[in-house]
Order: sequence, then C-alpha cells, then structure tokens
Amino acid sequence: MAEPKTLPGANGKRHLLGRIFIWTLLLAAAVLYLGPIYVVLSTSLKDLAEIRAGALLDLPHELNFTAWREAWSSACIGVRCEGLRPYFLNSVIMSVPSVAISTLIGALSGYALSLFRFRGANIIFALMLFGCFIPFQIVILPMAQTLGYLGIANSITGLIVVHTIYGISFTTLFFRNYYVSVPQELVRAATMDGAGFFRIFWHIMLPLSIPIIVVSVIWQFTQVWNEFLFGASFTSGGSQPVTVALNNLINSTTSVKQYNVDMAAALIAAAPTLVVYIIAGRFFVRGLTAGAVKG
Repeated sequence: MAEPKTLPGANGKRHLLGRIFIWTLLLAAAVLYLGPIYVVLSTSLKDLAEIRAGALLDLPHELNFTAWREAWSSACIGVRCEGLRPYFLNSVIMSVPSVAISTLIGALSGYALSLFRFRGANIIFALMLFGCFIPFQIVILPMAQTLGYLGIANSITGLIVVHTIYGISFTTLFFRNYYVSVPQELVRAATMDGAGFFRIFWHIMLPLSIPIIVVSVIWQFTQVWNEFLFGASFTSGGSQPVTVALNNLINSTTSVKQYNVDMAAALIAAAPTLVVYIIAGRFFVRGLTAGAVKG
C-alpha cells in the first residue's frame, strides 16, 4: 500500500508554526522577567508627586536622578543618614578577597583531587561535595562561635572568612570536574621533566583554566554579593553589607514612604551582579560545559 504523500509546503508550514510558538514563549518570558525591572527603573526616575499621580507602568515625564543621589549618599539607614555608599564599599571589600581566595583554594583542591590520585581522594571529594548541600541556617551557630573565638565577630573580616569557607566546596567541584578532562599524559610529561606539584599547577594547569575561573568568579561573586543571612547574623551597624543595609533602608519608618528612593537603592545594590552577567555571562555556560566531557 502506497504511503500518502506529504504536501510540499506542509513541512515548511509546521516549521514556521514551531518558530512562531518558540518566539512567542521567549517574548513572554522576556516580558515576565524584564517587566519588574522596568517598573523599578521607571519608579526610581520619578518624584513622589508623579508616582502618586501616575499609573504604575507610565514612563517618567523627565529623568530625575534625585532619588538615586539620595539612596547613594543621604538616605537614612537606622540612625545613620549616609545612604548606601559605605555599605556598598563594605560589600566590595568583602566580595573581592572572598572570591579570589575561594577560587584559588578550589583550583588547588580540584587539581590535587583530579590529577594526583591518592588513597582516599574520592572520600575527601565526597565530603567536600557534601558541603555544597549544607543549608546556611545549620552553620550559623558554629560559625558565630568560631568567629568569636578568633576575635573577628561583627566585622567584614569575619564575613570574608565565612564566605571563603562556604565557597570552597563549590569551587572545588567546578575545578575538579574541569581538570578531569585534562589528559593525564600532560602531567606525566611535566613530571618526567622535573616539574613539581606547584610548578605544574602554575605553569600548565592554571593557564588552561581560564574558562572555569570565569565560572567560579561569576558564581562566587553572585553568591557573596547577594547573600543576606550571614550579613544579618554576623555583622551590625557600619560593618553590614549592602544587602542588609538595603533591607534596613526599605523598612525604615518615616513620615512619607519614598518609593523612588527604595527602587533606586534596590538597583544600586543589584548593579554589580547585573554588570558581571552582562559582560561575562556568555562565558558562564561555556566554562561549565568545557569540563563536561569526562567526570
């Protein structure tokens, strides 16, 4: 029995309908995600009179950056009216060393666990991997006691230690899975030429690690910058990070609720992670998949 013939334009029509369906879903997702950002941005550029008089989705009549200046330098957070600026700097001081140290330690750990096989390596890796799944709430009390013993409680240094320790499990996982795709022959050849552990790491492995370093930096920076619980638990007053300060600013009680200042402050606090993803986000997936051949 002969099979029914497909009309010449049927496949093309189905292909077109499929593309329309996909683009419709993508457009809906874009509106869903960008809609709140538009509302926050437009509200931050309006004055209070315009916010009260206009609709939520109205564009501002003119660009007004007064709320941004107030959120940055003069908004009251508790009893201090210095804006987000000092707390933003706290987050920068906290994030940079936390990201750098945890990435370096993760690279060394992943290198040792993947290319230098020794008894118990898989057990050590499993225990370190277990750290990725420990909720923040479980470690608050022992972390607080440890910071107190070390004399760095209620300080930015204490937060650097906390974020570095908590990030090592993730960075080790990233680098270990990336390094298992590196040929063992490369390490053996370097060893035969007299290169030791650290020389192989610095001169061979690290130059090959740019994609996964980008992944680790993006991941760690996002986690450290956006983290709230540790900052609220281990710091107070002028040593708080920007996320805690933002929460305190928005919840501060005043005679008039300044929605434009709150929105501007939210965008200021979120700006660094947005910039990082806009500039380097395309390298994130590329770096994650670079080590997905083996392991």
